[in-house]
Amino acid sequence: MSDYPHLLEPLDLGFTTLQNRVIMGSMHTGLEDSLHYVEDQAAFFAARASAGLLITGGYAPSQTGVVKPFGSTMTHKRQAKAHRTITDAVHKAGGKIALQLLHTGRYNYAPWSVSASAIRAPINPFTPKALSDKGIRREIQAYAHAAALAQDAGYDGVEIMGSEGYLINQFLAPRTNKRNDKWGGTPQNRRRFATEVVKAVRAAVGENFIIVFRLSMIDLVPEGQAPEEIIALAREIQDAGATIINSGIGWHEARVPTIVTSVPRAAFVDVTAEIRKSVDIPVVASNRINTPEMGEEILANDKADLISMARPFLADPDFVTKAAEGRADAINTCIACNQACLDHAFENKRASCLVNPRACHERELVLLPSPIRRTVAVVGAGPAGLAAAVSAAERNFDVTVFEERDHIGGQFALAMQIPGKEEFKETIRYFTTRMRELGVDVRMNTRAEVDDLRGFDDVIIATGVEPRVPEIEGIEHEKVITYAELLSGEKSAGDKVAIMGAGGIGVDVAEFLAYENSSPAVDREEWMREWGVDANNRGGLTTPVVEKARREIHLLQRKSSHIGKGLNKTSGWVHRASITMKGVHQWTGVRYDRIDDAGLHITHDGQQRVLDVDTIVLCTGQESVRSLYDQAEAAGVTTHIIGGADVAAELDAKRAIRQATEVVAAMEPQDGAPRVAPLPLHLRLQKKALGAMMR
Repeated sequence: MSDYPHLLEPLDLGFTTLQNRVIMGSMHTGLEDSLHYVEDQAAFFAARASAGLLITGGYAPSQTGVVKPFGSTMTHKRQAKAHRTITDAVHKAGGKIALQLLHTGRYNYAPWSVSASAIRAPINPFTPKALSDKGIRREIQAYAHAAALAQDAGYDGVEIMGSEGYLINQFLAPRTNKRNDKWGGTPQNRRRFATEVVKAVRAAVGENFIIVFRLSMIDLVPEGQAPEEIIALAREIQDAGATIINSGIGWHEARVPTIVTSVPRAAFVDVTAEIRKSVDIPVVASNRINTPEMGEEILANDKADLISMARPFLADPDFVTKAAEGRADAINTCIACNQACLDHAFENKRASCLVNPRACHERELVLLPSPIRRTVAVVGAGPAGLAAAVSAAERNFDVTVFEERDHIGGQFALAMQIPGKEEFKETIRYFTTRMRELGVDVRMNTRAEVDDLRGFDDVIIATGVEPRVPEIEGIEHEKVITYAELLSGEKSAGDKVAIMGAGGIGVDVAEFLAYENSSPAVDREEWMREWGVDANNRGGLTTPVVEKARREIHLLQRKSSHIGKGLNKTSGWVHRASITMKGVHQWTGVRYDRIDDAGLHITHDGQQRVLDVDTIVLCTGQESVRSLYDQAEAAGVTTHIIGGADVAAELDAKRAIRQATEVVAAMEPQDGAPRVAPLPLHLRLQKKALGAMMR
């Protein structure tokens, strides 16, 4: 018997059958942007073909709808021909795949953007041109033409992107549709463009072709759609010829987070369940569903017919296979950090995954089994060390891990204490399971010395970092603790706290103290109240209700720039909003003068002040723990250094895990003798740049 009978059940669509109820949702990976990456896409999708249906990143049906100049399109036969490489690879692997048709409308980052009305998006400097009636019909035919090309390319279907604030959504919402013709003015007229697109696509591809419509279930913006309008749209989309309705949640310009790690799992599944009651075709639940248990629960409770998971397939391409084998503990779970996926997309970089750096790099970052059983020692069981150990064991090396603490996880073990970052414990669980499956020898409470490392073919030093203690008068005062002492539970904070340093760690500590170890990420109703979400209202919004922090918290930094400026683009704003909502006092341009019984003495705006606090938490940077590496090198031991032990900048698990994987991938036997694996060029340059910054 399967642990997930509903999740793994096939779905008969009449003309074709999906092998299970799991959809790999659409993601922009950067591989779509050039036909040069067709082989890379083929490898990427084929590795994930165990899902019932794969959906590609978005392809514009016309030049007016690209994400950016020279962005991905499906407009010519030569493009369709090239895509055969992708579809053939997926079909050979036993899967099905649909091409997403995405017209960005006013989100097109170019001066030739178009929309329902000439209203500029707050996240785009370009004001779109309002489409004429002729222009609207031209765009509808462009969708139909692109769908026909996708069919010629061997795709099993298309997904029409009708949510997230893109063009179709712009026609649907009063926020962006101020027209008074037959394409606007009333809810029915605003729905016309969406339904005409679906009708045209169905006419172009015939009956035996999957059409998924990504419908905005809740816009999360002022003047969005009303619930009754969304239900009416779902029915009309069904009647227009859609095969499946997928859930879209929120617009890109919404000030409510929808996919970051602090959003509760399956936070929006109830709005999907309401739509499902109103239509007869399959409906897909989406957003912050990252485990087979959660997917099974949703399906078993009749809240959806399928589950869409996008980034979980970046984290682990074998998600479905492991679930079917009863090995859910071995799934590398998506922690919704956004750091290597969405953040990369916004930086025009190829996407990847913090916990799985091989994602979107399947053809270049390869862990080949070695014909020679090398012995590898890994010192330190933080993210870098764990990634190195598992990667080495997957290459058929004999691996021994030395960890001086009584637990693994390193900085992740601290990060998972932060309210809203509980998902980080899943990564530790994954590494624990994989090391057990692969037979890694893990030696806890063991401080490795140089003599312990002799005899190994390779030694990887991943001893991480320790908090940096600045030179300030009174820094030894009993009020002063480090972030590591606080988050580990070794020491506690009083009712009045000053946090020195407002980088990522400082902001995390502020949230830790503000929420007092309770987290709205595990309480859906509390999270909805705090962010002002009410699906019964137009746009899904209401007045937020936030309980201020019990503690008096001061977050300080020396820089004059605003707090959290260096945080990641797609998640940093959420952390900044959280600490602001909780009433954390934020200080910039501060000089730390001294610490004594009276508290923290500072100079701010030329005025000397004393913050009367019980506790001062140091979040003032990190220093590499690398003495063992220096000793091993001096002793002639073949040694590699990775992660924070290599470069102690702002904590960077993305760099650490990728570096660990690349170092192990580069370990190749040479006449049976070990050799030192050089760092890849981009990491050498990054290391040099970071080193210069630290100096």
